[in-house]
Amino acid sequence: MIQSDILVLYYSRYGATRDLARLIAEGIESVPGANARLRTVPAISTVCEAIEASVPADGAPYVEYADLQECIGLALGSPTRFGNMAAPMKYFWDGSASQWLSGALIGKPACVFTSTGSLHGGQESTLLTMMIPLLHHGMMIVGLPYSEPDLMSTSTGGSPYGPSHLAHADASEPISAEEQRLAKAQGKRLAQIALKLI
Repeated sequence: MIQSDILVLYYSRYGATRDLARLIAEGIESVPGANARLRTVPAISTVCEAIEASVPADGAPYVEYADLQECIGLALGSPTRFGNMAAPMKYFWDGSASQWLSGALIGKPACVFTSTGSLHGGQESTLLTMMIPLLHHGMMIVGLPYSEPDLMSTSTGGSPYGPSHLAHADASEPISAEEQRLAKAQGKRLAQIALKLI
């Protein structure tokens, strides 16, 4: 049987990025033959101490580098941190040299998504900078085309670079209807392309 798992890898501090990940997974699984594999990364400490249990108490399991080898595509999500991905996600990618050397991700499609606390809090720069390690791994970036009408009407999140969400500083804002549709559309598009490439 052909492997058809698409890895939805995210880090979420307050839940907004996790909720986007679940919507993208829903879009992936709307495509016959595609399965979403939800995974997260543990938090890290600035003093390099382990601060998370080896198995999460709830939610998605922690990612393993084998997940990169086994997936046929990747959706990568992180909250914004000064216009870039959060440190726990960056830490995971910094440790992926073995997968880079073996070419585990070459030719696989990928998309990116993010959430932020303010309207101009770095949504687009975070999406663009998250693409960089994926390009180094030889992945093909799948964005959101303007054939998605919500890109022209959203006043919160969403861009051609990938789905995004404006959560506000206290993370109180629910994902808007436009943001939901864009996240599902991104997952569906990623799955359709990934299945064509295997």
